[in-house]
Amino acid sequence: MAAASAPRRLACVWLGLALAGCASTAPTPRGEVKGAAAGAGELAQSDANRMATLAMQENLEGLFRIADKLYRRNPAEWRKGGAASREQALEQVRTAVLQREAWAPLQGRRDIAAMALALAPEFPGDRVAAFVHATADMIITAHGGKTEFFLLDGVDAQHLYNAARNVETAVWLLAQRRNAQGQPLLLADEIGARGRNLSFEREFGKIIARLDLLAAFTTEKYRRAAISYVQNLVGGTFLQFLPVR
Repeated sequence: MAAASAPRRLACVWLGLALAGCASTAPTPRGEVKGAAAGAGELAQSDANRMATLAMQENLEGLFRIADKLYRRNPAEWRKGGAASREQALEQVRTAVLQREAWAPLQGRRDIAAMALALAPEFPGDRVAAFVHATADMIITAHGGKTEFFLLDGVDAQHLYNAARNVETAVWLLAQRRNAQGQPLLLADEIGARGRNLSFEREFGKIIARLDLLAAFTTEKYRRAAISYVQNLVGGTFLQFLPVR
């Protein structure tokens, strides 16, 4: 009986801690922070695994928000792909990214090769879909081809760092490159007489920041593991209790 009730007690403790963590007295006039619903799969995730998973989810959602914004400013793009509406075009991109499907107009290219093609002035297809799909594929590739992470999974800090720099490069190219008519490849951020629209820069900045933070956290994790090993080694020799009788 006691053995059977142990997992139940553990689940109750876990739920209690989760609920306690949600309690806050901070003001919420601009919204509230929301955590994901607890799932059984989290039992197979370390804190680092969970952080990487949440960062990946937010980065992909950020790219989908960018796609929506770009389609609103560049409606001709979603029509190039034959979609019946902007919403349908967005759903097609989302499905292809989440299911790791190749995007036909990218001619079989993936990762940074796909990004280069999507940002080429001569690219004739739906540039929004191609750019978002290629960027998402590059980020997932930098995470070892995974979008969820568990105890046996790991990520390479340098690959994450490189992914952040790739996004920076893509943002710069998006702002600087022009098509044959001298127009921007895609209308994005705008500073002019009608006002300032820097929502794209903010969204891209969040993605870059998450990648950099996860890269730094991953490096720090291994560094701290080495320090902890030395501390345990030293502690095992010098920080022992001494007999008193």
